[in-house]
Amino acid sequence: RRLGATTDVEHSHVGFLGNLVRNPWDCGGQDTFTENNFTSQRDNIFCNVEVSIYAFDVESRELEKDMHSYDPCLEAILQNSLDANIFRLVHKIDLVQEDHHRARPCDLIFKEREEALRRLSRPLECACFRTSIWEETLCKAWSSIVYQLIPNVQQLEMNLRNFAQIIEADEVLLFERATFLVISHCQCKGQRDVHRFEKISNIIRQFKLSRSKSAASFQSMEVRNSNFAAVMDIFISNTYVMVVMSDPSIRSVATLINIRNARKHFEKLERVDGPKHSLLKR
Repeated sequence: RRLGATTDVEHSHVGFLGNLVRNPWDCGGQDTFTENNFTSQRDNIFCNVEVSIYAFDVESRELEKDMHSYDPCLEAILQNSLDANIFRLVHKIDLVQEDHHRARPCDLIFKEREEALRRLSRPLECACFRTSIWEETLCKAWSSIVYQLIPNVQQLEMNLRNFAQIIEADEVLLFERATFLVISHCQCKGQRDVHRFEKISNIIRQFKLSRSKSAASFQSMEVRNSNFAAVMDIFISNTYVMVVMSDPSIRSVATLINIRNARKHFEKLERVDGPKHSLLKR
């Protein structure tokens, strides 16, 4: 409620995973601004884009107009940033009315929009997400987007798997420090909850917020019961790591020592290429 409408194009710089800097460009969605974005500002805005995010309001009553407004964005990406990663959000899914649920469930509405967007976006490949600010869906979408921004993600995942196997962990999660989005993980044992990443991110963010109100900094935590232990600690710069163990014979102090010993190795992996440009289209 504190945020006003975007005027023209708003720029920001976001530190990311050590020495990376991302440059989100938030383009105003009003008709007067979009026309300018796709004409006089076209080459400037859409040049060297690494990620393009376009949000559609699921409750919009002008679907044809929304799709028509989307065409210039696709053309600009094709002409200026053919290798960009394309993400489309079907947003405010929580606003679908209850009677609408019974007639056409949210899953069906999203599937229809997803098929239309994929068809319209060709030859570009796009990933679509149903999102809401009131649940974990938005967190899942942003985790997927952030994942695409990590230059050495395959090498990182390989090393996480080696680390998990050496310490006999069920699962290892790597979180971005500021947002607690899951940016990489390794699963060595089957898990039942497919939404656990988004739930964990939300729980940790709320816990960190409660600590900040009492001027207490968050560094590490442990959750343990008779079935498992989850240990979270600061890892390399701008990241936290969570190690999940189900073997009761493995002590938490041993896990913390293993995390500490792994830091030096993973610090070498964060020496990646310099900053790149990315576009956020709202």
